[in-house]
Amino acid sequence: MAESSEGLGTVPEHERILQEIESTDTACVGPTLRSVYDDQPNAHKKFMEKLDACIRNHDKEIEKMCNFHHQGFVDAITELLKVRTDAEKLKVQVTDTNRRFQDAGKEMIVHTEDIIRCRIQQRNITTVVEKLQLCLPVLEMYSKLKEQMSAKRYYSALKTMEQLENVYFPWVSQYRFCQLMIENLPKLREDIKEISMSDLKDFLESIRKHSDKIGETAMKQAQHQKTFSVSLQKQNKMKFGKNMYINHDRIPEERNETVLKHSLEEEDENEEEGDEETFENYYRKQRKKQARLVLQPQSNMGYGFPVNRLFDLLFEIRDQYNETLLKKWAGVFRDIFEEDNYSPIPIVNEEEYKIVISKFPFQDPDLEKQSFPKKFPMSQSVPHIYIQVKEFIYASLKFSESLHRSSTEIDDMLRKSTNLLLTRTLSSCLLNLIRKPHIGLTELVQIIINTTHLEQACKYLEDFITNITNISQETVHTTRLYGLSTFKDARHAAEGEIYTKLNQKIDEFVQLADYDWTMSEPDGRASGYLMDLINFLRSIFQVFTHLPGKVAQTACMSACQHLSTSLMQMLLDSELKQISMGAVQQFNLDVIQCELFASSEPVPGFQGDTLQLAFIDLRQLLDLFMVWDWSTYLADYGQPASKYLRVNPNTALTLLEKMKDTSKKNNIFAQFRKNDRDKQKLIETVVKQLRSLVNGMSQHT
Repeated sequence: MAESSEGLGTVPEHERILQEIESTDTACVGPTLRSVYDDQPNAHKKFMEKLDACIRNHDKEIEKMCNFHHQGFVDAITELLKVRTDAEKLKVQVTDTNRRFQDAGKEMIVHTEDIIRCRIQQRNITTVVEKLQLCLPVLEMYSKLKEQMSAKRYYSALKTMEQLENVYFPWVSQYRFCQLMIENLPKLREDIKEISMSDLKDFLESIRKHSDKIGETAMKQAQHQKTFSVSLQKQNKMKFGKNMYINHDRIPEERNETVLKHSLEEEDENEEEGDEETFENYYRKQRKKQARLVLQPQSNMGYGFPVNRLFDLLFEIRDQYNETLLKKWAGVFRDIFEEDNYSPIPIVNEEEYKIVISKFPFQDPDLEKQSFPKKFPMSQSVPHIYIQVKEFIYASLKFSESLHRSSTEIDDMLRKSTNLLLTRTLSSCLLNLIRKPHIGLTELVQIIINTTHLEQACKYLEDFITNITNISQETVHTTRLYGLSTFKDARHAAEGEIYTKLNQKIDEFVQLADYDWTMSEPDGRASGYLMDLINFLRSIFQVFTHLPGKVAQTACMSACQHLSTSLMQMLLDSELKQISMGAVQQFNLDVIQCELFASSEPVPGFQGDTLQLAFIDLRQLLDLFMVWDWSTYLADYGQPASKYLRVNPNTALTLLEKMKDTSKKNNIFAQFRKNDRDKQKLIETVVKQLRSLVNGMSQHT
């Protein structure tokens, strides 16, 4: 009993030891096993039996687990064998694909390198084109200089040189050809100086050579015709000039004109070129010598002849001289207008800004505050015109100085001559420019801006005349410069041309309209031609922002009214015989776009829906047909509060008859076949009522 009780007590202990051996690390197994030997003498044998039993149990469990997973293991081996074949095939395919990718990549690399080379070439070509575009104006101006030198237009050549030095050469100064041109300009100036001096000497020599005979003829005329009328005096002076050239044909007429032209050009040039003193001193010295020789009397002569008629002759020559100047400056103005690009003057630095300010009196605090680059509002022709007007005043002054008149009289002469230049010559050139076919809307806008600045500069021209004639600022002049009326007339002409060209452009777009007047359903969107027209109007009205507000608003209103009239005429065209309801709906979509454009305020300054009223006639007419509200129209016709007040009965009748013909042919109301007859009767009834209304109106009229 004692043994059995001990055996029963050791069994749980052995199970605990086995669990501890299974669950603990091998480092802790020693103390656990030692406890088996420390207990009872037979405990070791029992523990071994228990251990064998535990091992057998684990073996059975392992065997069960192996039996359970054996079939899965076999299946996995079978699958692996199958996959092995597919893996070998996949390996071959991957290898082949890799090889093909490598081959394709080599070809792509070649193409990529070609593309890179092409891009580099394209970039180089673009750079070359930009540089050539920068160089072309310089080469063209230099070619123009050569042509002017060949044609003996030395004054124009000097102006071209000035433009090259001040405007064009700074752009391309880094190129060698530019340096060669710069080095060649002083030689060309020296050539012009020598040729001009030679022409001046020839001119003075010819005057000296024939002065005695000219004086002799003048004295004879004065002696025999002391009392004659002004008209007879002018006639005799014309004969005198003619006889002088007939009797002394050693001075060819063309040669004298050429010499005079070159002399005038030299006089104009003296104000700006560095050789002014040389020519002026030489000319005065020679003229003084000739005057002393001419005025020195012979021994058998006494003085005392009246010289009033001689002064009258000088004044008449002055008038002819002014006419010659006006003709010459007309050509100068034409050249300036032809060379202008009609775009604001761009400036990139302070130096260019000062150059423009030195040529033209322009003051704008807002422009001064802006950072570079910036633009002057006027184009290049404005400072050129201003400079040339001053040149004309100088040329007119040179002749007037020798008439021995007071400063006040000379000042009055200059103002009258300048007024003729502004009101006749410049005004005529501006009007001819405005009427040229190639002048577009953008150019006309710039012309209006230019005339505004030229008008503002007239007060500076008056100050300029006052300064060169030494007249006090407090002196009240009876003659003022008429710049205000001159440039105002030019602006009005340009504005009228803007309205005309804008309407012509609208007509060009409207002519592109291609409506299907028999369509059953609308497209659901506005016509392409109309959207293009609206986009054009938006862009052109953005340019108009530089114009005075009234001009831009008038142009916008005129364009909308013209578009509305054109669309109405399209509907009422006699050649259009039939119109379907689908076409009316499509036309309504286009008119909606026109109204949206008008409501977007393309030009600021309109109050409320003023601009939308341009399409009110079309809107009421289309609403009448879209809603088919004939009862309201006929009942309220003639009433001030009528919903369709702007719909003319004749217009409505014309459009309804076109829709009536279409309904008979295409059966518009086919979807309502039960009401088809009633609809047709309704149209016929409305047509009869409209005809009655139209006939009543004609009889009343």
